[in-house]
Amino acid sequence: MEIKKADLEVIATRRSQYPDRSKPEFLLVGRSNVGKSSFINTLLKRKNLAHTSSRPGKTQTLNFYSVNDAFYLIDVPGYGYAQVDKKTQAKFGMMIEEYLEKREQLKRVFMLVDFRHKPNEDDQLMYNFLKYYKVPVTIIATKVDKVGSSKRDKNLQIIKDTLDLVVGDDLILFSSITKLGVEQVLQNIEQIIQTQSI
Repeated sequence: MEIKKADLEVIATRRSQYPDRSKPEFLLVGRSNVGKSSFINTLLKRKNLAHTSSRPGKTQTLNFYSVNDAFYLIDVPGYGYAQVDKKTQAKFGMMIEEYLEKREQLKRVFMLVDFRHKPNEDDQLMYNFLKYYKVPVTIIATKVDKVGSSKRDKNLQIIKDTLDLVVGDDLILFSSITKLGVEQVLQNIEQIIQTQSI
């Protein structure tokens, strides 16, 4: 898939603000400092489409990025950032839950985890939360370039064992620096869109 066009089309905090067109949607979740903005910019070949911030937890809305007028990539607030107060965290949780409950356009969730570290309790809770809603998930292990090749197999196995992936869920190694995994993610999206349109 070649990315020809990508724009931030809709910023939403509730269901009534979601785009009403029936394009396939792909949700992006992950901890606040896992590199979601870098993932979006690298995948969509745009430098500052999603703003990276030195202050984690900055995204506080559901951001719908329209890609090639064919599908939406949706960025949601990062989880697990200690300095976001409990009330705000609860609001974020309700916002994501409202989306997951009723959004028929959702085809897959890309859940980002930091390849350098064992998935923490927040990561495990998020994965189990997505499984509760029976959503297919692709785990994106980010920052792979920061791990030496001799340690990669070990780190990969730790992620798989910790999250205990269900059948049908997969894992892609990703780096915004080396572009590792970009083509694989785009092929994943393209294949899902083609399957849905048959």
